Amino acid sequence: MKTIKIAIDGPAGAGKSTISKIVSKKLNYIYIDTGAMYRAVALYAIRKGVNTKNADEVSDVLDEIDINIDYKNDAQQIFLNGENVSDMIRTPEVSVGASDVAVITNVRLKLVELQRKLAETKNVIMDGRDIGTYVLPNADVKIFLTATCDERARRRYEELLQKGVNCTFDEVKSDMQYRDKNDSEREFAPLKAADDAVVVDTTGFSQDESVKLITETINKRLGK
Repeated sequence: MKTIKIAIDGPAGAGKSTISKIVSKKLNYIYIDTGAMYRAVALYAIRKGVNTKNADEVSDVLDEIDINIDYKNDAQQIFLNGENVSDMIRTPEVSVGASDVAVITNVRLKLVELQRKLAETKNVIMDGRDIGTYVLPNADVKIFLTATCDERARRRYEELLQKGVNCTFDEVKSDMQYRDKNDSEREFAPLKAADDAVVVDTTGFSQDESVKLITETINKRLGK
């Protein structure tokens, strides 16, 4: 039976994960947060004292890393070597580290293989940086979700404050600008909109408005 694949790409803080989770529930699809996988690699490297910018050092520990995805209460849970690290991978330090390791070809090859296998078994909504261009180039629907840097930084800052993370808006915006540059300029599978993607800018949109727009876009592309 053919599975339906929805690819949602975009820069850091565009709301990909939050919106994809909600839309996947509405459509009864499985949601796969690929960014969480890169965060898990970064967390392992940080814990081991490995420089996340050093491709050789990170590549040397890849065989020590086992990442699994499970679902509890309809929410994706990320397991790193058997440990549930779903909350630990959301800190600003891990966010920057994830952007660092994501430019490393060996890391991407390891995780893309897992991501493609998941998409072959179920109807999925997968979000990331290069889903429509590289991971699932034949996806049924491709969306490039974006917003201004200030808007994305504000959303992420408010999210971190709610989680009790001690940070400033300027720190969050600086991290976001760093990640935007890193993701867009990497040699292997950089962040960019696929030629056949629908570009959706949610600057000034509420979460509900964004969810409605993305759901309608998917249904229209699928002919529903």
